[in-house]
Amino acid sequence: MGSFPSLRITADAFLPEGTFAEAQARYLRPDPALVKQLAHALREKKIGVVAHFYMDPELQGVLSAAHAGQVGDERFEGWPHVHVSDSLVMADRAVAMAEAGCEAIVVLGVDFMSENARAMLDAGGFPHVPVYRVAAEPIGCSLAESAESAAYDAYLDEAARAPRPLHVVYINTSLVTKAKAHAKVPTLTCTSSNVVQSVLQAAAQIEGVNVFFGPDTYMGENLRHLFEALAGMDDDAIRAVHPAHDAKTIASLLERFHYFEQGNCIVHHMFGAEVTETTRREYPDAFVTAHLEVPGEMFHLGLEHQLAGKGVVGSTADILRFITTKVRETVAAADPSDAAYDDAARAPTLRFVLGTEAGMITPIVREVQALLAEKQSRVACEIIFPVASEAVAPTGDVALPIVPGVRAGEGCTTAGGCATCPYMKMNSLDALLDVVAQVGEATAEALAPFEPKKYVERIGGRTAADLGGEPILFMRHFSQRSALPDALVAQIEHH
Repeated sequence: MGSFPSLRITADAFLPEGTFAEAQARYLRPDPALVKQLAHALREKKIGVVAHFYMDPELQGVLSAAHAGQVGDERFEGWPHVHVSDSLVMADRAVAMAEAGCEAIVVLGVDFMSENARAMLDAGGFPHVPVYRVAAEPIGCSLAESAESAAYDAYLDEAARAPRPLHVVYINTSLVTKAKAHAKVPTLTCTSSNVVQSVLQAAAQIEGVNVFFGPDTYMGENLRHLFEALAGMDDDAIRAVHPAHDAKTIASLLERFHYFEQGNCIVHHMFGAEVTETTRREYPDAFVTAHLEVPGEMFHLGLEHQLAGKGVVGSTADILRFITTKVRETVAAADPSDAAYDDAARAPTLRFVLGTEAGMITPIVREVQALLAEKQSRVACEIIFPVASEAVAPTGDVALPIVPGVRAGEGCTTAGGCATCPYMKMNSLDALLDVVAQVGEATAEALAPFEPKKYVERIGGRTAADLGGEPILFMRHFSQRSALPDALVAQIEHH
């Protein structure tokens, strides 16, 4: 047992160690009455829900059960139009829900996520399908706000002066940020899932392209370190990452890769040197997962483990995929009916350090436990939270005296970090139930504060919503075809 709290997952239970993990585990068992109430209301009003992985475990637990139509052994009629994912998929699923007949969409995330959903629904021919947030006040994001600074404007001015510039902007920004950037420099939206391939494809497709990434400083640093590591590999290994590249082209890309140096996410900022050192010292045999947004120390540890086949650096989806793949492989090896059965590994425990927001535990538990239960496996999976032991908040509730996260910043330090996003946690279960209750009942005026911000200003002769939506559409094209669209390439070449 190390310094960090953890949650051990088996086929039929999850066993917490430490107060933070105990609070997480408590929320993974949703109230059946609340689940059925939500599923009934969503189905009756034809409301789709898209949520980010970083929602708190209570909310994710209820959403998962409402989608499945099951809590424990109790079954009921669920609602299929509930989806939890990373930000890359959320807006696309909102469009799919509208195509399937949903008459309203509720987005659980920070404001740029609801703005993206609104833009994609408009582009997809569903301007009549309303989108709602679950807070009347703004749900901000420290990273998104850093792209609205004078320093970022200066960074874009620098990009505009470069030959063949491409601004690769992290999706965690507002529509108006994307619009203002795109008016200055050809802009492509990216996520942590596709940023590496986006940059590599741009370098392969456009000779001499200058890539300006922003606003996440840690991700920019980590991308540079990743490309430097790639440049040191042999050509066959590089082509396995992207078939159009070799050591020479990666070295050339590094000369033309730039990143903004004054922006970060307050949550991933918590994964600093002290957390990394504790992880290295006390969990030498654990797999290490690290989001691309974490500081360099945690990134290098994750990359070191990834190169040794003992970890992954990437997006939330990449982290989830890595954990489930390792569990699936171990379950197969521990199955006596499998040819690869290893008697010595009859009931191993896989340990993973979770180097991202703690809300990821809900989809991890759901998928890992399903794998273990399907095979009736005795394999266990332990998720280690690299957070401070004090990273919990008192509630005053006798039944649930503490919850994951902190209040007033207590416990959020680089010695451990709270690893929970205060902005994401503005999306509570009560707030969701309240908005769902109002849909179809309250007046349009009453619901207006819950709608994404409407950008009516014009930039470069186009509305901010229209211009800001174009970089997202460019990203969708890349995701579907693994190539930058001709329209974007032409903008870059003729800039």
